Amino acid sequence: MLAAGGTDATAFIELGAIVLGLAVLARIAERAGFSPIPLYLLAGLFFGDGGFHQLDVSEDFLDLTSQIGVVLLLLALGLEYTADELRRTLRSGLRDGAVDLVANALPGLAAGILLGWGGKETLLLAGVTTISSSGVIAKVLADFGRYGNRETPTVLSILVLEDLAMAAYLPLVGVVLAGTSLLAGMVSLAVAISVVVIVLLFAIRSGHVVTRLLASRSDEALLLGLLGSTLLVGGLAEQAGVSAAVGAFLVGIAVSGPVQERASELVQPLRDLFAAIFFLVFALRIDPGDLPPVAFAAIALAVVSAITKFGSAWYSTTRAGIGVRGRTRAATVLISRGEFSIVIAELGTVAGLDPRLAALAAGYVLVLASAGPILTRYADPIGERLQARTLRRA
Repeated sequence: MLAAGGTDATAFIELGAIVLGLAVLARIAERAGFSPIPLYLLAGLFFGDGGFHQLDVSEDFLDLTSQIGVVLLLLALGLEYTADELRRTLRSGLRDGAVDLVANALPGLAAGILLGWGGKETLLLAGVTTISSSGVIAKVLADFGRYGNRETPTVLSILVLEDLAMAAYLPLVGVVLAGTSLLAGMVSLAVAISVVVIVLLFAIRSGHVVTRLLASRSDEALLLGLLGSTLLVGGLAEQAGVSAAVGAFLVGIAVSGPVQERASELVQPLRDLFAAIFFLVFALRIDPGDLPPVAFAAIALAVVSAITKFGSAWYSTTRAGIGVRGRTRAATVLISRGEFSIVIAELGTVAGLDPRLAALAAGYVLVLASAGPILTRYADPIGERLQARTLRRA
């Protein structure tokens, strides 16, 4: 059954209305010349818990659909790059990743201390502010056609290193929250990191094997083989404590040549559909009534961490020799926070920590998931002004 407490007919009607509504929002965004993500988020608030009308479609169905959306976003992103590009990016980006992680954990740590929260809440809040949203950023890059820009490999490097850091962070948090032994925590951490390294090495060194296995004259066979492989690798990654998005990205990296180009075209319509549902479902979980008590703290934290993310991205792109406009584009797109921040906050909810953590994280993510795409839309004019100031000072 698709519906919770209703008929299949009702579920189909509501699901059809959802997709048609998303189509209208996408058309409005296209005519206005900006990303539709903020509109999807507002629609989720309108129809979610505490909103104007709560949808009757099964939560399990929407959850699965939204998770597939994230997986397809990262698969499509991986299909835009080759294993050699990833190898070069990771080799030169370790320092950039370290600066990014430290600079953006500090706002969360400081906020937890200022709010008088305990060590566990503060640790989780540091994770909330550190990780950019791979899902939002992949969608924004696609919306504005920036996959081929010179600064995008640096953005990609930061995202990959953040996701790899999450592979170590989440098991560590699990140990802290559960109060289990250090040995158990180290085992979980070692397993997660080992899985990432194995898949990463396979994608880089044996991608031609994956490409040969998927190659087919039939678009249908190619698409089914690619999606099946992606979901399988993503599921195995999740079981090992690693994000399924990381696995999907590496599958995309492993595919090369003409197969890569065909696969990218075939995946694009599915990516757009499931990604739109992902952003809607994300906002459906936010009760608008929980936001006012933490609104000031969420906005203040969003502003501070947007500045630190802008600064760390500016540092990385400067080291890569990218011009002012490219640095601005990279810095604005990386501001967005999303799925990982919510996952981290939900760990605190399950563990029975301060309930304000979930509400603060929701408000914080809502601000930056909306502000990031909007700022990215105007990145070039902002970059031109910054470049003019730089030239005047010189």
